[in-house]
Amino acid sequence: MNMIDIYNKLLETLGEQKWWPAKTPFEVVVGAILTQRTKWENVAKAIDELEKGDLLSPDALVNVNRNKLESLIKSTGFYKQKAERLQTVAQYFAKNDLPSLGENSTEVLRNELLALNGVGKETADSMLLYALNKPKFVIDAYTVRICKCLGISGGYDHLQEKFESALPKDVPLFKEFHALIVEYGKRYCNRKRCNECVLDVKKRA
Repeated sequence: MNMIDIYNKLLETLGEQKWWPAKTPFEVVVGAILTQRTKWENVAKAIDELEKGDLLSPDALVNVNRNKLESLIKSTGFYKQKAERLQTVAQYFAKNDLPSLGENSTEVLRNELLALNGVGKETADSMLLYALNKPKFVIDAYTVRICKCLGISGGYDHLQEKFESALPKDVPLFKEFHALIVEYGKRYCNRKRCNECVLDVKKRA
């Protein structure tokens, strides 16, 4: 089963996901930081609190009191660390507006994001794909788990290359495929529904 076959099977099983759930590109950036080591439900609560406080903009986040920010994102865990990271990332986007950033190359943007404290490959690639519309495939824990079951092993860069070399450089496709993997992982892998796997994972393990 090649990558396109996997995509089509997931799409047939789950339907379109139309993810990332955000009202603005910068909200995606905030969510990418907050979702580190927590469930999306907890992130949604924090984003709702930030929205109520009118803090979902780079300038607002840079200037908000750190203790206040920590209290608003407490539901996501590691809130002190994440508050610091949010303000670091907000400083970057306050100096570089999103539309202008989108004109830069993917490689340049990725290197700049990775240079920010607390931004690793998955977080940077989430920002690139969902906020800046750059064709970088996001490799998360669900992707690693499903790939392993399919007999595809390797580190982050290796797996990313597997997807990117096998697919057209199409941003909407990358977004939908990653979203489908996440949803499938939640419904099947997390619930250990291996015997129902539409990818024949059990046979391939």
